[in-house]
Amino acid sequence: MKSNFKDIINSKTPVLVDFFGEWCGPCQTLMPILKEVKDELGDAIKIVKIDIDKNRALAENFQVRSVPTLILFKEGKAHWRKSGALPKNAIIDVINTHA
Repeated sequence: MKSNFKDIINSKTPVLVDFFGEWCGPCQTLMPILKEVKDELGDAIKIVKIDIDKNRALAENFQVRSVPTLILFKEGKAHWRKSGALPKNAIIDVINTHA
């Protein structure tokens, strides 16, 4: 997963990574919001969901302490990070700021 993950975040297209847990209420709330973000922005963004319970090493590598944690990558670098569920417009504003 790790080398594949590096390939994914090295994209010129911004990549929003959602570190989540299946058991996490706010993570479940965020799922349809991220779908709306993807529907609105289309190919301008990639959205990747990472289950922290199945990918512990990756979550530890990025020091994910709470879920959901969103990290926006572009060309392999993290440009923005936030824990907690956010409204659609806030997420789109962040993506547009860093795209």
